[in-house]
Amino acid sequence: MRTETYVYMHILNFLPGDSFINAHLPPILPGYAAMLIAACILNYKQAVELLAVTIVVIFFLAWDWLMQRYGDLLCQKFSPICELWDGNWFWIKWVVYAVLLVMLVCWLVFDTAKSGTRQLVSFAGLVLLILLMALFSKRPTRIHWRTLFWGVGLQFVFGLLMLRTDVGLKALQWVGNKVETFLSYSNSGAKMVFGESYEDHFFAFKVMPSIVFVSTIISVLYHVGFMQWLILKIGFVMHVSMGTSLTESTAAAGNMFLGQTESLLLIRPYIHQMTRSEIHAVTAGGFASVSGSILAAYISLGVKASHLLTASIMSAPASLAIAKVFWPETEPAKVNRRNEAVAQGACSSAPLVANIVVNLIAFVSILAFMDETLSWLGALFDYPQFSFSLICSYVFAPLAFVMGVSWEDSFIVGELIGIKTFLNEFVSYERLSVLIKNREEGKPEYVGIVKQYISIHSQTIATYALCGFSNFGSLGMIIGVMNTLAPERISDFTDCGLRALTAGSVACFMTACIAGILYVPELQCDSVFGALANISVWNTSTEISECCCQLYNRCLCTVCVCVF
Repeated sequence: MRTETYVYMHILNFLPGDSFINAHLPPILPGYAAMLIAACILNYKQAVELLAVTIVVIFFLAWDWLMQRYGDLLCQKFSPICELWDGNWFWIKWVVYAVLLVMLVCWLVFDTAKSGTRQLVSFAGLVLLILLMALFSKRPTRIHWRTLFWGVGLQFVFGLLMLRTDVGLKALQWVGNKVETFLSYSNSGAKMVFGESYEDHFFAFKVMPSIVFVSTIISVLYHVGFMQWLILKIGFVMHVSMGTSLTESTAAAGNMFLGQTESLLLIRPYIHQMTRSEIHAVTAGGFASVSGSILAAYISLGVKASHLLTASIMSAPASLAIAKVFWPETEPAKVNRRNEAVAQGACSSAPLVANIVVNLIAFVSILAFMDETLSWLGALFDYPQFSFSLICSYVFAPLAFVMGVSWEDSFIVGELIGIKTFLNEFVSYERLSVLIKNREEGKPEYVGIVKQYISIHSQTIATYALCGFSNFGSLGMIIGVMNTLAPERISDFTDCGLRALTAGSVACFMTACIAGILYVPELQCDSVFGALANISVWNTSTEISECCCQLYNRCLCTVCVCVF
């Protein structure tokens, strides 16, 4: 504990944003305080959001000041307690684990009795994924269970706070709305450059400008030191709780906001010293997350901002936990101090946009070619429906089902997972956005035998499962980048590549499982009944069936149809 505090204090001294804060904060502080007080007096409801943000910032700044000034003294005062804790940690940890396991089982029992058995399927899927990763681990006998339990525990706690508590849900909805409002400002630049009809070319002139806008803001936040400061806070929590090294903890925290390549710059001076397990964990973390700029693009496609933000946060500890199961650490960490989070900030948006556009053109074209080729082959056997998407739907449908997706939706979600894994996550989210739009526009659930959209629960699980760079295209890119940063470690990078890709994918699937356990959407039955004008749809709509059950407390939905 004492060593970790020393390391944390040492890192703080190297933050590039400190000089900016020390130089500019004192002069503007009185004016800001006066403005905040005046705003609260004149219009408290309007100013409460600014007040809440100010309180959070003051808390963290006070914490940094306290640790820098009195960290040594606190370590000395609490050292007897820490030594007693360390001496009995072996017994304490197993008691804590047993108590938490009993609490989890009891919670699942009561929650299942209230919400249905679908949550149990997601829980079983989570356990199955962990067991499979442990079974095929590089060194099954060297797994550090503390890292796994704490990683899954943090993931579960984050999800519980954000998806099940009223405060968390309201806060998440508030943040999601603010993010969507923030992204809407990119429309002004797009309209000026591309004209009033810019939305006619939705992806090029609507989605791409949002990436440029967010990337610019992140660059500014890097310049003032805020991003480094925030990443350090999150990385330190994972380092202390999960027992992972500072390099992999910092990189995992950076992956919440940055892309694969940008997060590597956080630890660039230390890549050549990392162990193979650390390389694997850092790479897996990159596969299990997406950057803030890419999140902006997904939100522009119509995917719910609150779920994307939650997935980005939950996947960080999950990637560390599952990476350390799949490739346990057997070497002592060579980097255990100094400033892993010192990065030179600007993330240029032009190469990012160009890379996305080029990849999308390539992968969508490849998918169309593969589908047409397979359809031609299938026609030889009187099955022209044969396609790459169809193969993916059957291969990954069982995986979608164990994550909590209903069986009737599992083939569609399985198709999205397959396209994301073998081609590109952007293509999958674009297809998911079509399903979302079909639902919101009240279109029939089925056209013939083809399902036009999926349930809200399945849609949510798919959002979490797809939220990551874990595909073969990213694998080649990240190996190339790491080879540039540390060419002497190229053999280690290539050895870790496929395992890291697998671990990153499983981390996303674990996040989807937890979302399946915790997220229980409330059906708006009035809007469901009002949107369905075609009587033929009523017999096949699962939402209508559920609404009937809610209204009549029984599943005699034929009665419901007759009444309405």
